[in-house]
Amino acid sequence: MLVLLFGLVIFFGIHSVRIAAGSFRDEQIATNERRWKGLYSLLSIIGFVLIVWGWSLYRPNAPEIYEPPSWGRHVASVLVLAAFVFLAAAYLPTGSIKHRLKHPMLVGIILWAIGHLLANGDLASLLVFGAFLVYAIVDLIAVIPRGDPAPAVVRPRSDLIAVGIGLVAFALFGLWLHGWLFGVSPFA
Repeated sequence: MLVLLFGLVIFFGIHSVRIAAGSFRDEQIATNERRWKGLYSLLSIIGFVLIVWGWSLYRPNAPEIYEPPSWGRHVASVLVLAAFVFLAAAYLPTGSIKHRLKHPMLVGIILWAIGHLLANGDLASLLVFGAFLVYAIVDLIAVIPRGDPAPAVVRPRSDLIAVGIGLVAFALFGLWLHGWLFGVSPFA
């Protein structure tokens, strides 16, 4: 469990700098943007690898905290599919999805986390998906004071591309990568 907790602290620690110490982050970027981005990326990758590794080590022995609802896996599939579409939309030129959500990646993380919490009731999953859910909600709330305007629609076609990428990624991940990476096949 320590590997998992250590990974969560590293990953969310670096991701929370903008929320908790925005001026420190801005100073680091002003001083040496490449160094900051390199450190941020390195700590993010290390944290994420430790989360995945720690989860896979702890999950077989993790106590069951709650019984997921019988319909949880079905709803999880729909939520995760939407999350893949929103994640794709976050990195494409602005379409209606990005315009309406403003922060489609955070909304996608929220849906992904809720879906996984509906499908899993063990403590390892609760720690991982609960941490992602709490972080995404806090980050979404933290951007409100900044008053970011909704990005203007640049390419309406981006939504179709986001749906296409999301569907392909969902299929590849659900049918092959999820089982290979995590030992759990969501469609089995």
